[in-house]
Amino acid sequence: MAASSPASAHGQRRGRQASGLVEGPEAAEEWVAKRVVEGVDYVKIVIDLPGFDQSTVDALATAARRRGLRTIAHVSSLSAVRMAQVAGVSVLAHAPLDRAVEEVDVARAAFEKRVIIPTLTMMEAISDRLVHAARSRPSYEAARASVAALHRAGVPVLAGTGANKATGVPAWPPFGESLHHELELLVDAGLSTVSALHAATALPAVHFGLNDRGTITPGARVDLLLVAGDPVADIKATRLVERVWCAGVEHRWST
Repeated sequence: MAASSPASAHGQRRGRQASGLVEGPEAAEEWVAKRVVEGVDYVKIVIDLPGFDQSTVDALATAARRRGLRTIAHVSSLSAVRMAQVAGVSVLAHAPLDRAVEEVDVARAAFEKRVIIPTLTMMEAISDRLVHAARSRPSYEAARASVAALHRAGVPVLAGTGANKATGVPAWPPFGESLHHELELLVDAGLSTVSALHAATALPAVHFGLNDRGTITPGARVDLLLVAGDPVADIKATRLVERVWCAGVEHRWST
């Protein structure tokens, strides 16, 4: 359950649960405490404009950190990125579609050891959809350039897609296939094929505290993908799936 402002697009979305709404900074402590009772592993804060002011984002992030929880900020604009960084969130989710991050933003993210999950698949889909709807176009290039700059500065980039089948959202990347596309977009944004593969395996395990998985090592959880090709030579080879093991169990399917 992400924290959203009642004034934001996320907060007003059809079907949004009232328990996800945070009225202001004075409500942050109780909201985070309720999520802890529910057993959450991290707190997600949706920074939309209009939406939360800086004091509310700060209060939510502080309340989460006090309880030892990672914080993830939904950011799709440069101003949202900056609000999230001021609040000291752990992870930036998505990437700005209005303007690319600037040198000062990159330097701060690197210095404060921030992580980004840009979901370029979602950013591309949103941009394409709004073009077809003849609306003002957000800039996918801004998201791509942001990822390139952050990666060059050593900010860890993780693979995520925003895959969903929800109503009222701006785009619907398909489950499964969209992750292969995400790896291709990350390579296009400047990551090496090896870095893109790490973005979907070892790095998420490290940054989300999943210490039993993410690498092929003795004693690790057996999550394996066997492909007919070399994804180090061509990242598109991840699509040539031959066999899959999840937690040591092989999963078969018919074609």
